[in-house]
Amino acid sequence: MRAKRSVHTLRSTGGLPICAVAYADAGDQVYSGGVDNVIRVWDLRKGGESSASLLLKGHSDTITGLRVSPDGTHLLSNGMDNTLREWDVRPYAPPNRCTKVFTGHSHNFEKNLLRCDYSADGGQVTAGSADRMVYVWDASSRKVLYKLPGHAGSVNEVVFHPKEPILGSASSDKTIFLGELAV
Repeated sequence: MRAKRSVHTLRSTGGLPICAVAYADAGDQVYSGGVDNVIRVWDLRKGGESSASLLLKGHSDTITGLRVSPDGTHLLSNGMDNTLREWDVRPYAPPNRCTKVFTGHSHNFEKNLLRCDYSADGGQVTAGSADRMVYVWDASSRKVLYKLPGHAGSVNEVVFHPKEPILGSASSDKTIFLGELAV
């Protein structure tokens, strides 16, 4: 049971479930995504306003993971449409804010919430996949650098170590793998 009242309550306008959330580095914005396939940017400086200040559209199925880039200028989103997208979230960015689309990984009938992450320097991105693999892409070229096997179930969470070339992955098979990446 919550001991303190919430500071803000942000509600999905369509009444559909929210599956992913991330804070902007400055802490003044929150990004949310979910079953309606839209990323909402909520400006916390506007107090009690209940409408998003910006909508990022491009996914054609549920958004399952969100992560802000290390420099705070981009947002990574993973969707059940089998795409990992990068969005320019800087103020006054061009209207088409989707800057990159990464493909190769997959969601399946299980509809697990598959997460994504940036490496500490922003040079690589990773996403979980229902095909039991961990995918790592070069952020600039969008080429798959690694397709890491080992899990016996859907890879639901992936995370880069903040300082070392190590990638962590958690799976429906009840295991966590910590693997070193080539430098």
